[in-house]
Amino acid sequence: MYPLRMTRLSRELARSYDRLVLRRPRITLAFLLALLAFFAYHAKDFGFDASPDSLLLEGDKDLHLLRQLDARYETRSLLIVTFTPSGDLFADDSLSHLERLRNELRSVEHVESVFSILDAPLVKNSDLSLGEIAGDVPTLESPTADRERARGELTGSPVYRDLIIGRDGQTAVLLIYLVPEEKFGSLLVRRNELLIKKESGQLDPDERRELARISPEFDEARAAETRRHHQTIKEIRSIIARYRKHGGLFLGGMLMIGDDMITFVKKDLIVFGSCVLAFLVFVLTLIFRRLRWVVLPLLSCFYASTVMIGMLGLIGWKVTVISSNFVALMLIITISMNIHLAVRYTQLLEERPEENQFGLVSITLRRMVWPCLYTALTTIIGFGSLVFSDIKPVRDFGSMMSIGLAVVFLTCFSLFPAILVQMKKPRAHRPRRGEVPLTEGLASLTERHGTKVLAAAGLLALVGAVGISKLTVENSFIGYFRADTEIYRGMKLIDELRIGTTPLQILLDFDTESDDSEADGEAVDEEGMDDWELDVATEPSYWFTPFKIDRVKAVHDYLEAQPEVGKVLSIASIIRVAEDLNGGKEFDAQELALLYKKLPDEMKGPLLEPYFNFEHNEARIVLRILDSNEGLRRTAFVERLRSDLREELELTEREAQLTGTLVLYNNMLESLFASQMSSVGMVMAGIGLMFLVLFRSLRLAIIGIVPNLLAAGIVLGLMGLIGIPLDVMTITIAAIAIGIAVDNGIHYIYRYREEFRRSGDYVETLRRCHTSTGRAIFYTSTSIIFGFSILMLSNFLPTIYFGVFTGLAMLIALLAALTLLPKLILVWRPFGDRRGAGGHE
Repeated sequence: MYPLRMTRLSRELARSYDRLVLRRPRITLAFLLALLAFFAYHAKDFGFDASPDSLLLEGDKDLHLLRQLDARYETRSLLIVTFTPSGDLFADDSLSHLERLRNELRSVEHVESVFSILDAPLVKNSDLSLGEIAGDVPTLESPTADRERARGELTGSPVYRDLIIGRDGQTAVLLIYLVPEEKFGSLLVRRNELLIKKESGQLDPDERRELARISPEFDEARAAETRRHHQTIKEIRSIIARYRKHGGLFLGGMLMIGDDMITFVKKDLIVFGSCVLAFLVFVLTLIFRRLRWVVLPLLSCFYASTVMIGMLGLIGWKVTVISSNFVALMLIITISMNIHLAVRYTQLLEERPEENQFGLVSITLRRMVWPCLYTALTTIIGFGSLVFSDIKPVRDFGSMMSIGLAVVFLTCFSLFPAILVQMKKPRAHRPRRGEVPLTEGLASLTERHGTKVLAAAGLLALVGAVGISKLTVENSFIGYFRADTEIYRGMKLIDELRIGTTPLQILLDFDTESDDSEADGEAVDEEGMDDWELDVATEPSYWFTPFKIDRVKAVHDYLEAQPEVGKVLSIASIIRVAEDLNGGKEFDAQELALLYKKLPDEMKGPLLEPYFNFEHNEARIVLRILDSNEGLRRTAFVERLRSDLREELELTEREAQLTGTLVLYNNMLESLFASQMSSVGMVMAGIGLMFLVLFRSLRLAIIGIVPNLLAAGIVLGLMGLIGIPLDVMTITIAAIAIGIAVDNGIHYIYRYREEFRRSGDYVETLRRCHTSTGRAIFYTSTSIIFGFSILMLSNFLPTIYFGVFTGLAMLIALLAALTLLPKLILVWRPFGDRRGAGGHE
């Protein structure tokens, strides 16, 4: 007779399960094998996505603006190589090494061009005027070039300084522009056009169908572009390696950051999977000391993870930075459920040595199906909270893990029993008392010092609340990598050269009434312009007026004065070069028009046209942020820029708009932080509902939730107190930790209710639970904690923080489940005061 009353439906389900799975295990295994083969085939389509679009906030107005700018201005994929020679940069040997390096980089298949100090037009290297040298601008490679004058011009140039040469004149920077892929470029432009119309609600049915058609084409083209970039970066790194004997060389750029993130994600999946597997073999062997309890859980892990990977390949979901740990999480959760099943089976074997193998397996599954089902559901609720995010990869991660947990549950209750029921029944082995002394010690602590446990929990909750109030969110790319990695050292040097890493753009819109009125007073005098009989309305040269140039200069100068800002590029840069050649005198409207006409094409193309748009009457300022600036707080920085542009420079929101990677990622994090903090309440409500359904007791629901909420609160509070900001991965810790850790409470309360019906004594039941289900909780929690600790092997710091703090949350949840939770049961006495009373309150 089972200790728990079963409804007629439950009994029918149990008999059907026995008949379909346990009575026909070979048919079950054949069906499971067929499913495995199907999904294993589709695992070939499993892929990764670390593109910038994968971490953007859908519907973001700043993203809308960036897409507009991408459609108006040509943007090329850029890599940066820094070269600091052993000797003087302008010495023969150094320039010779630089020349050979540049030429080899140019020979790489997908490299379009390389721009360096060797290629920069030197307009001040002679005493000629800009008009006189327009047809033959010298460079450092010109035979007549004066190197000392070139050094002074390059290091003092508002264009070249901090762009292709460091301020000290000892480090050269090579800008490597990659060949744009025509199909990808055309798809990108058209997709952006359609997305812009979709966001503004102007997409007609034909365009909606077109967007649906080209979206998968765009994904395929982007994947091909990513593969080309990876191969190009690999070739460039091999070239750089050969030149390191001549000086220090580093590779940088946002393109390389994205590529390295993909590389780290792929490496982490392999390393984590292998290390977690090796660790689990060790733990299972240590716990059970029997081969079957090692093999069965590992088979479940292999089956569940393979099916899930194949399912992702079939659906077309890509793994991103946020979801890169899903394999490790699935392995940990699968092992946790298998340990509970194995421990319960061994306990029944000790209690019922006369029962046959079929009976032992059947009873084990009947007693464990409901707690395991509810633990799976509560964990799904934890991950499911992520699906309410506005960020697609976060939603995908939540959906991915929710489906994965369903796969884990079905695997554990099909594959595991179908194999186990065919195995020979082992001899009973009663563990020695004290085999897990920690659980007995915690039982004694709860029994004798329960009041102190409650006081400590209250104090820790208060500290956690204070720490949570200090939490911040940040998106530091350099902060994602270890200090000893090449990518970190390269980014650090690029920031020290004041080039900067994270892009930011400011759009200045002159299509306003105030601009028109002022510009009207500066009408260009066309008399005396010889044969220039041009239509002002259609001639770009007349776009340049002192009013516009002065406004661009004011914003440009303001940005350069900010300590967080690296290189700033705008039309002001080249205008100031021309003014310097003009004796420092500013140009009037007519002279500006002439300047645009007479400026050499090799300067006009790269130094003017990317920074203004005649048709839309606007100018663009491009800058990079010094990502390694320790005092940089990105959200506050962006808000300060907007405020100063409005108040100090008197520009309206329409006249000066911010966009770019820095703004978009910040928007994403702020949205994710707000949604996750609010979703914790949803998680708790959902888990509370699960407790109510399972135990039919409000007191038990509160008792089960409190320890897990405490664990998440302490960890988040600790992060706030020690100043570790939340990022794309750590921001999900609370919901995930609560969802996983609540399993302990369900298993403990479920077993407590069962044991209480036997003894009717709260303290005696506490002792029994700590030596039975407490042992399983200890084993599973320890496995989970060490499983997450393996994430510390990553070179990706968000992954390390995620592993450390989630593992810490699980440790706190373990201690709370075996101290605070039973103490709350002793205080509230939710099962009544008599034997068996209150079982279904």
